[in-house]
Amino acid sequence: MRRLPAEWEPQSGVMLTWPHADTDWADHLDRVEALYAELAALIGRFERVVIVCRDRDHAERARGLTTRAGTDPARLDLGIAPSNDTWARDYGPISLLTDQGRILLLDFRFNGWGGKFSADLDDRITGRLAAGGLFGDARLETSDLVLEGGAIETDGQGTLLAVTRTLVDPLRNPCRSRADIEHELTARLGIRHFLWLEHGGISGDDTDGHIDTLARFCDPRTICYARCDNPLDADFAELAAMEAELEALRDPAGHPYRLIPLPCPASILNEDGARLPAGYANFLIVNDAVLLPVYDDPADEQARAILGDLFPSRDILTLDCRPLIRQGGSLHCISMQLPG
Repeated sequence: MRRLPAEWEPQSGVMLTWPHADTDWADHLDRVEALYAELAALIGRFERVVIVCRDRDHAERARGLTTRAGTDPARLDLGIAPSNDTWARDYGPISLLTDQGRILLLDFRFNGWGGKFSADLDDRITGRLAAGGLFGDARLETSDLVLEGGAIETDGQGTLLAVTRTLVDPLRNPCRSRADIEHELTARLGIRHFLWLEHGGISGDDTDGHIDTLARFCDPRTICYARCDNPLDADFAELAAMEAELEALRDPAGHPYRLIPLPCPASILNEDGARLPAGYANFLIVNDAVLLPVYDDPADEQARAILGDLFPSRDILTLDCRPLIRQGGSLHCISMQLPG
């Protein structure tokens, strides 16, 4: 038996991929590196920080910046693997627990969200890190299914929540039906209960509607989700349709979920006037804390209070993620937790 753990279960660490000049961060690399260093220091207060670097010189730069930001060197592990970009959530290992208490790593394919961006190096990162011993003696299993970590949410008890088009997609998984994909996820991840959404999305998102930007399990009975209250907002219709779908979902026992709406921050635009994907559902759960992306918006504090109620035993720590959304993602998108 194998089980996909919930994010709130004990973790051994969080994996990040350090930005470099050949990523899309090149134009404001210093600002983004400073954010990564701050994030590493926050994670390092609670668990190990695993940082993927392109080469040894890059690793020494990451080590220097993170330690100067306050990361405990004893909680810092550096691995070497070339990368196209830094969205570790979508190409990092999907970690399972077996009934023998062992960790099993799943390496799914990553093709740049259906071929939108180059991903040949990113697709090989998990295998290279495993071959280099970064994940210890955990066994690595591969699958030719294209699956991005940000596309799936679980309650840790065999339920999976996802937006259909991020998996059932001819540009990701040609010739695979939803039934085919369910069969693969049942075999690989131990999923027994599927919750599929047909709606949901926020402006500026390149992923076609990753669930980690939209709706998140907070416990097996509770889902928090992005809600827009402005009918004139471009995201209103899709988020309202998603809300109706969430209300219709049932848990394995046939009960509705407790649904907790998260506010939407005001629109943030880039230099060309395009809207960026700011949202609060893209939080990261670590041991004893929740790291919440904020955007210098009045709704930041409201989101922080909501998560404080949902995770009363954890610190709610914030990180200004305005630099991240310039490239289409936020806090959860750049990180991948590893189980304890």
